[in-house]
Amino acid sequence: MSSSRKSKTPTTTPLSDHEVQQTFSRFQSELQNLASKIGELEQEAEEHVLVLLTLNEALAEEPDRKCFRLIGGVLVERTVKDIVPALQTNRDGIHKVIASLTEQYKSKEKEFEKFKEEYNIRPAGRI
Repeated sequence: MSSSRKSKTPTTTPLSDHEVQQTFSRFQSELQNLASKIGELEQEAEEHVLVLLTLNEALAEEPDRKCFRLIGGVLVERTVKDIVPALQTNRDGIHKVIASLTEQYKSKEKEFEKFKEEYNIRPAGRI
C-alpha cells in the first residue's frame, strides 16, 4: 500500500479576471431571470385567485351557468362547476412552481455569495 493519500476534493484552477467577470455577470443574469419569472407567476396566481373569488359566487348561485375559458388560444364554453376545479388545480400548481423557483433562487443566491467571497468581490462603494 502506498503511504501517500490523494485529496478527495478536486483542485480547481483560479479563474482569470475575464472569466470571473463573465461568471459574475452570469450569476446576476440568472438571479434576475428567476426573480422575473417568480414575479410573473405570482401575478398569474393572483389573477387566478380573483377569478376564483368571482366564480365561487356564481358556483353557489348557478353552478350550470355558462363560463368561457381560454385554453391554448382557443375559447371554450363550459359551466362554472366544470371550470372552478380546473382553476383551483392550476392555481395550486402555480404556487408549487413559485415555491420551487424561490428555492432555486435562494440556492443560486447562496452560490453567488460564495463565489463573491471566494474571489473577494465587493460592491464598488464598500471598502
